[in-house]
Amino acid sequence: MSGDFLALAQPGVQQLSPYVPGKPVDELARELDLDPATIVKLASNENPLGASPKALDAIRAELAELTRYPDGNGFALKSLLAEQCGVQLDQVTLGNGSNDLLELVARAYLAPGLNAVFSEHAFAVYPIVTQAVGAQARVVPAKDWGHDLPAMLAAIDSDTRVVFIANPNNPTGTWFGVDALNEFLQDVPEHVLVVLDEAYIEYAEGGDLPDGLEFLSAYPNLLVSRTFSKAYGLAALRVGYGLSTAVVADVLNRVRQPFNVNSLALAAACAALKDTDYLAQSRRLNEVGMQQLQTGFRELGLGWIPSRGNFIALDLGQVAAPVYQGLLREGVIVRPVANYGMPNHLRITIGLPAENSRLLEALAKVLARG
Repeated sequence: MSGDFLALAQPGVQQLSPYVPGKPVDELARELDLDPATIVKLASNENPLGASPKALDAIRAELAELTRYPDGNGFALKSLLAEQCGVQLDQVTLGNGSNDLLELVARAYLAPGLNAVFSEHAFAVYPIVTQAVGAQARVVPAKDWGHDLPAMLAAIDSDTRVVFIANPNNPTGTWFGVDALNEFLQDVPEHVLVVLDEAYIEYAEGGDLPDGLEFLSAYPNLLVSRTFSKAYGLAALRVGYGLSTAVVADVLNRVRQPFNVNSLALAAACAALKDTDYLAQSRRLNEVGMQQLQTGFRELGLGWIPSRGNFIALDLGQVAAPVYQGLLREGVIVRPVANYGMPNHLRITIGLPAENSRLLEALAKVLARG
């Protein structure tokens, strides 16, 4: 006799839909009988440069030690991060991607009867980690596609333990400034942990975007999460990190899985962190590509949401699903975001110049066909 294992799952889990990643190149090639070499993937906000050559060298040097467990404390990487970020070693928590940090926060601080606050159109992992532990996801309507920080503040109550805010936000690319963040942090109750998700901060450095690290010493209820998956080009290796007070880091390490970051990832991240030329090249490529796509969209008469990430949310002014399917038939993969409450948009990653041109050509064809 078999049980109903969906009904036996936690109520919050029953209400979730699995996270759907960008369509892999090989999957599209199988479905439409296309040559994988001809497919352009601009769906997952990956760095089109490929990994830093120094990171690749570090991986090769580590291969001989694959029989050994990694350093469970990640001492070398944590030391580099502490030095670069101006914090102490015990303020750094390593994760299997920054997603891992989000889950550690939920496991440590959320439970049935408690809630987490985050914005509409925010990263899909926030509700996943919240509801998976039985907590309530309190979603605040967006303002101009971005975070309405005053409204998020108003949504906090005595049962709130976590607020997730992303700057820049994925998938909208929207951002808020230094004053807005400071005013928000000043008014958040001390019992609420603010997770400032800065997965794309390296692309938005300077200008009017705040650097979360500058707020750590003033706000002990702040955790800044970052990743090596985007600007540092190590998405496949899954390595991220959180910066917080030593107390919060200690709590997260109590629920962190042993050896959650593998040896290749640790070595590659150390090398990538030191390769400042690669990071600068990634930024330049992104700036040029952003302008290229915006010019192309303008020529096609299309709108978009201004973005400070390595992606742009294209507004088609109509349901985007048919255009997405049409682009797939042209061998171009982008990301539909109807699951984020944005049925008229497609999120498009900034690629190499030739990839961006291919996307614009395919988009013109699909739109011309109607």
